[in-house]
Amino acid sequence: MKLWSNSWANGDRIPARYAAGRLDAAGGVGFSDNVNPHLAWSDLPTGTRSLVLICHDFDVPSRGDDVNQADREVPADLPRVDFFHWLLVDLPPSLTQIAEGEFSNGFTPRGKPGPATLHGARHGLNDYTGWFAANPDMAGQYFGYDGPFPPFNDSLVHHYVFTLYALSVERLGVEGAFTGAQVRQALTPHVLGEVMHSGTYTLNRRLVGA
Repeated sequence: MKLWSNSWANGDRIPARYAAGRLDAAGGVGFSDNVNPHLAWSDLPTGTRSLVLICHDFDVPSRGDDVNQADREVPADLPRVDFFHWLLVDLPPSLTQIAEGEFSNGFTPRGKPGPATLHGARHGLNDYTGWFAANPDMAGQYFGYDGPFPPFNDSLVHHYVFTLYALSVERLGVEGAFTGAQVRQALTPHVLGEVMHSGTYTLNRRLVGA
């Protein structure tokens, strides 16, 4: 299997247009263009009946005590956890690419609709659902793609991994407003192959030299 993107080279810094958050001219941060990147693939394994795409960040602080505090940074040695940015299941194997902006072009307060989406596929809930749960202006079910918005004071540059899975089943065994953990559990017995494309992103001005 092969996976590539015209939006950035594998392992490079992700351009701000594909992120949910960006640095602003006033010295703070704000929402960005939140455009889903282009992704293309080839050489699927024989017997592939559907595709699953997951984007996750594995550098998310496990505790929020220091997150987005202007007087300190999140320590680099703090244990980190996964944050899911995109869950897309039941893509047909006849599909060979996702166009830039096809699934997301802007940040939607309270979340984009789902689970049904293009190409007969389904979207799961990304983890902004939990992040905004206590915010009355933003709370909702966040289906589909919402890109990077790491803490502006994190001492680590975050890594974002897009993983494409080729499955031996036509429909993944998850229902309703499913989560990243549920997708991972459901796909494991059916994986014929997988391939990754990654990028990095930070809003820490010290790290970007801003």
